[in-house]
Amino acid sequence: MSGDITGRLQFAARAWARLGLRERRMLALAGAVVLVALVWALGIAPALKTLKTAPAQHEILDAQLQSMHKLAAQAKGLQNRPAVTRADALRVLESSLRQRLGAGAQLNVVGDRVTVVLKGAAPDMLAQWLAHARVTARAVATQSRLTRGASGWDGTVVLELPASS
Repeated sequence: MSGDITGRLQFAARAWARLGLRERRMLALAGAVVLVALVWALGIAPALKTLKTAPAQHEILDAQLQSMHKLAAQAKGLQNRPAVTRADALRVLESSLRQRLGAGAQLNVVGDRVTVVLKGAAPDMLAQWLAHARVTARAVATQSRLTRGASGWDGTVVLELPASS
């Protein structure tokens, strides 16, 4: 194997020696151009691209970090709240359901699950009620089957109540 390489190098050296001065300079220039192009394509261009995009990526990551800090603070605040009894949770759900969604919503309780049947619920009021149910009654939406009707959302939302206290 090394003899094969040595033979090829000797052949290349003889071919180089046969070339005139002008041809050697042209080949050296062509080799230098190829080398510079490779260094640019593999070393410099990717680094410049990274430098250009770094500030934008840094801003995006900062925004994500702030969002995560807010969510962590919110979660810690929810954890530090006193426990809610099942009866209190049901009372909160029923009163807030009447206040926010009116007669277009009915509440059915089976065990630790609450099924809310909606007819024509306004999207913003439904979102407010779900947020209120999550924070105040600590009820978690586990299922929903909603369709957009002419006057709002129709369908069902199943909530799970907190563990009985």
